[in-house]
Amino acid sequence: MMLIGQYDSPFVRRIGIALSIYGMPFDHQPWSTFSDGHKIAAYNPLMRVPALVLDTGDTLIDSHVIIDYLDGLVPSEQRLYPKAEPDRHQAMRITALAAGFSDKAISLFYEQVLHSEVSPLWVERCTKQMSNTLKVLEDSRQSLASPYWFGEGIGHADIAVATSLRHFTDAHPTMANWKSDFPQLARHLAMLEEMPVFQEISQPFIAPA
Repeated sequence: MMLIGQYDSPFVRRIGIALSIYGMPFDHQPWSTFSDGHKIAAYNPLMRVPALVLDTGDTLIDSHVIIDYLDGLVPSEQRLYPKAEPDRHQAMRITALAAGFSDKAISLFYEQVLHSEVSPLWVERCTKQMSNTLKVLEDSRQSLASPYWFGEGIGHADIAVATSLRHFTDAHPTMANWKSDFPQLARHLAMLEEMPVFQEISQPFIAPA
């Protein structure tokens, strides 16, 4: 398999981490959606990442779809989503919140960096949505005694939250005070970033040019 996209994307990074935890070999092409868009277009006409090119030649896009495919390749007891309800849908909820948070962080970055005139209304809207999401995630993590969100082992929810927070921290350094406002999430991020797989599947944030 071939994973397309840079690891400063929270969506690409979570796929790389999942592949590594599952022990699935893959080639990595760290192509930028800006400078390497023509290369990505050969596999994904939307020129978005992540894109996972299968050994069959088929290409999967969207991190949720790719995760679902990878989970289908491993025994149920090894999957990084809980097997039983209600933990299963609750883990998907946390994952979706983290993904939505990253969408807003990316949108805010583009608004502030790529537009000559920044919309205060859009900045306020994105900032409020992100702050509200962090509050929900913080309260959820605060209520748990387990080292990970759904037990003693790492799962997709943990990975999604950590990769989203790392991207947010790197892309929006002026908003670094989030760590003092949301200490449970800050500890979660620090714990996962110390793991070898997170250090291996990582890169500094590269702003689009």
